[in-house]
Amino acid sequence: MSDDDCWWEPPLAGTEEAHLVGALDRLRVTFRWKADGLDSAGLNARVGASVLTLGGLLKHLARVEDVTFNWKLRGRAPGPIWDESLLDDTDSWEFRSAADDAPEYLYDLWDGAVARSRERLAAVLAEGGLDRPAHLEWPGRGHLSVRRVVFDLVEEYGRHAGHADLLREAVDGRVGEDPPSGWRPVSGTGA
Repeated sequence: MSDDDCWWEPPLAGTEEAHLVGALDRLRVTFRWKADGLDSAGLNARVGASVLTLGGLLKHLARVEDVTFNWKLRGRAPGPIWDESLLDDTDSWEFRSAADDAPEYLYDLWDGAVARSRERLAAVLAEGGLDRPAHLEWPGRGHLSVRRVVFDLVEEYGRHAGHADLLREAVDGRVGEDPPSGWRPVSGTGA
């Protein structure tokens, strides 16, 4: 098996930065694999009383990517698609509105956000590494480091990859910790 077969794997031995970014990318790929290749019915399937859907998670995590790597790291607006006037005070807008979005739109939305995030994070790391202060400030305690912001995103993906496990299993029985060797997205532009 070559590195290209499991392109999402972090390095076997590398720097802290390479491992942190690699862990984030592995969680992104695991989530994307769980959400991949579904139609509207599959993306809108729910488990029990939860409002979570794979389509909602695609939209939510696309927003989180843009907010994290624009606002939290740099203090820049997350982008026009996330116009705050569209959001309500329950933070459930992306989960509710995703039901009205076409599958290809949701896949492309997430894929695009992740591509932008990778570029933005690489630029921030090149400018000062993980110890550099981020824009996000905890009142009275100071600015978070880039390291903390990226770790927070790893936590966010870990939580939602678990949700995606349950949702995808309920849709068609897909289970597993990692994509199969050689996997590539079949829907959207690809991550």
